[in-house]
Amino acid sequence: MLSSSIGRRVRRLWRQYGIFWLGAIAVGLTAVFYARLIDLGYNAFLGLQKQHWWLPLVLTPAVGAASVWLTRRFFRGAEGSGIPQVIATLHTNPGAAGARLLTFPILLGKIAVSFLAILGGFTIGREGPTVQVGAALMFNLRRLYPRSNAQIERQLVLAGAAAGLSAAFNTPLAGIVFAIEELTRSFEARASGVLITAIIIAGIVALGLNGNYTYFGTIDIGAHFPDLFAVAVVVTGIVTGIAGGVFGWLLLNTARWIPAPLRQLHAERPVAFAALCGVVIALVGLISGGTTFGSGYAEARGLLYGSEHLSVFYPVLKLVSVVGSYLPGIPGGIFAPSLSIGAGFGNVLHMLFTDMQLPMLIALAMVGYLAAVTQSPITSFVIVMEMINGHALVISLMATALISSRVAKLFAPPLYEALSMRYMTPLPAPAASPELPAERSESETHDERE
Repeated sequence: MLSSSIGRRVRRLWRQYGIFWLGAIAVGLTAVFYARLIDLGYNAFLGLQKQHWWLPLVLTPAVGAASVWLTRRFFRGAEGSGIPQVIATLHTNPGAAGARLLTFPILLGKIAVSFLAILGGFTIGREGPTVQVGAALMFNLRRLYPRSNAQIERQLVLAGAAAGLSAAFNTPLAGIVFAIEELTRSFEARASGVLITAIIIAGIVALGLNGNYTYFGTIDIGAHFPDLFAVAVVVTGIVTGIAGGVFGWLLLNTARWIPAPLRQLHAERPVAFAALCGVVIALVGLISGGTTFGSGYAEARGLLYGSEHLSVFYPVLKLVSVVGSYLPGIPGGIFAPSLSIGAGFGNVLHMLFTDMQLPMLIALAMVGYLAAVTQSPITSFVIVMEMINGHALVISLMATALISSRVAKLFAPPLYEALSMRYMTPLPAPAASPELPAERSESETHDERE
């Protein structure tokens, strides 16, 4: 009797806590592995590009074509960042949607094809894909429950996605806020304990392997703020809000600005269309001196610490490269590229506010552009605050994020939420084009990107 009682209690504790802890450990390990893999791929590309300046003109189109062929042939549902897929899973039947969008083949394809894309110099990030990878890992643990249900599956997906973001950026608070503001748009007290525990465990695993670090390091702002600081916050919020809003409009309304011949090319010959996008990305990269290749993490960090000097055209060129990487439907995120574009705008605004510290303006512009793209201001300022250890700027970061997200709403709806609409129902064959039929609503005229 006693052993039977102990056995039942152990099984109950395993189902209540152990499965989530196991999943969180797996998310942390996978996030670290994925980050190192992407770094390896990008460094390999940089080494080749430095030896042969012309190589991107051949390599990038070839990699783009191969990536799209693999994604459309074997890994449908892995395209883009993966955050829209997670949102769609949480807002529909988690079991049915997860079985389409959070499978192990999609998880493996997400990692493998995005590695291939960064090896070709595409402008993608790993942070958004880590969200889908984390959600997929946790979702598939539902098989360990004797009687899984929609509530358990939803908690697994939510915890895995939040833990993935937290481990990718080393920003535990941002993981919690991201789950509340972006993924669910609500707070559920019953899920909060599970969520926080998963984030903590995944974060501990990542810290154990990477050490205690902040994503962009620590910037020294000092105690004195310039007289025009409030004006700089407002101007930065407006500028980045317009830029981020235009970016969102471009991604959600491709049928309204891409010429008809190119739309036809994508519909009929998507692999050739991807190769064409690769040519554009290679040309932009060569024009920029190689600064637009990859996620832009190195450029943003270099601007923060004064070791990088970029052209005033950098944010526009980077934006073009991000759009070009988005259109074919290659797995890859826009989190890190958005932060890099924001840093570029901060660098440009320093020409106007010369008496302000450059790192201060860059931090404001990063949070402003990210908030404009995602229209999740709280998540954006918490992410940036944690990744630069910028607690002295918390009020100004909040204000910039709120202003920019409000301005961006004038141009486009929330990006991830709008993109998630196409995943609410099973994907038709063949895989979707960047544009959908004109009679669909604006929020549905989009493709598979983050």
